[in-house]
Amino acid sequence: MNIYDVQIDALTGGPANLAQYRGTAMLIVNVASQCGLTPQYAALEKLQQQYAGRGFTVLGVPCNQFMGQEPGTPQEIATFCSATYGATFPMTQKTDVHGESRHRLYTELITAADAEGYCGEIRWNFEKFLIAPDGTVAARFAPQTEPDADEVTAAIEAALPA
Repeated sequence: MNIYDVQIDALTGGPANLAQYRGTAMLIVNVASQCGLTPQYAALEKLQQQYAGRGFTVLGVPCNQFMGQEPGTPQEIATFCSATYGATFPMTQKTDVHGESRHRLYTELITAADAEGYCGEIRWNFEKFLIAPDGTVAARFAPQTEPDADEVTAAIEAALPA
């Protein structure tokens, strides 16, 4: 599978068109508005602002599979993220990231291992996948790893297009 060929809709409707990110680095994160990790939105937006001009974007993927922590409508999600955290990065439709209804995007992503060797099911909200400009998974980070942790920013720096 080529990540850029995956069909997924944007939070606000219509296709998210992942092909537009070909040649850039992308951090894909399954997000939720009512999770103990929700404050990570602030660091995700900081990364978006810091690296957007260098060929990078954060892609938020709202998911309600972990204790119903993303119950909102697309409009409620967009309003919350913008008003609470100033989030400007693109987001997809609410998506299942594990189980039988797992979206095709995550079928491929979960095969990548993190630095500790874990691969497989998404463990919780805010699991992060760094996509290299060629569409391959360059790194995977656990939900508790802060988006602005040294290991994340070093991986982003290494993945940025030349």
